[in-house]
Amino acid sequence: MGLSMRAGEQLRELRNRLGVTTREVEEFSRSIAEDRRNEEFYISNAWLTQLENKNSIPSIYKLYSLSVVYRTKFQELLGVFGIDLDASAGYQISLPLQKTHLASLETPNPQKAMTFPVRFDKSFSLEKTSLISRMVEVWGEVPIALIQKLDVRHCQYGYVGVQDYTMYPLLRPGSFVQIEARPARTDSSEWRSEFDRPIFFVELREGYACSWCEVRGSQITLIPHPLSGCPIRQFSYPSEAEIIGQVTGVAMRLVPPFEEYSDAPARLPRRS
Repeated sequence: MGLSMRAGEQLRELRNRLGVTTREVEEFSRSIAEDRRNEEFYISNAWLTQLENKNSIPSIYKLYSLSVVYRTKFQELLGVFGIDLDASAGYQISLPLQKTHLASLETPNPQKAMTFPVRFDKSFSLEKTSLISRMVEVWGEVPIALIQKLDVRHCQYGYVGVQDYTMYPLLRPGSFVQIEARPARTDSSEWRSEFDRPIFFVELREGYACSWCEVRGSQITLIPHPLSGCPIRQFSYPSEAEIIGQVTGVAMRLVPPFEEYSDAPARLPRRS
């Protein structure tokens, strides 16, 4: 259905394509209304003709009947009238509520495909911190119902290696982080605690790092979390270390799997 056409014209084109008359739509919708015991589902011949020729908006009941008769998903007919259910999750994130609540991120159209890595580079190592885009060798189309949407070709995502405890316990090894390119403000005037202090993803000559940073002239200092037990590292800036961006999101397992404790450093708690 053409995006430049009015909603009524798109519905008429869909009906004509199926070879259904307005009288037949009326008869079919009457059956639905009688079964549901609700006259709102009923679509008269005159009403449908008016809908197709004028800028009218049907009720949710009549739109449901049209989706049944036209063998079209209800979501697709909503799209005809400018309602994009796929955008609802994005609005929920951008319009946060003040109180803690359960979040339901449903996928309205599970058959839609998305681009996702289907084969990783053979040199990819779980032990080392790296950029997700550098790990991928082959991209493919994957049904959106299988995973949440990640536009990793256009956004920057990083992976904190399972042996990288630089920001532990603030960021656990094995975490995925979202990186936003923004001016690097590494001074301490903007933050009041470790939770406000920006974390940066840094590209080094022989890998990557995810840590707090201080830039003074031509030198950058990578500062680990004080509880991590990791040393402070210094590099020439930007010849030996370059800031890719600031970490703005994280996907992190709060409770490590049991197997992790056997290989973890002594600073991690062990189960009795």
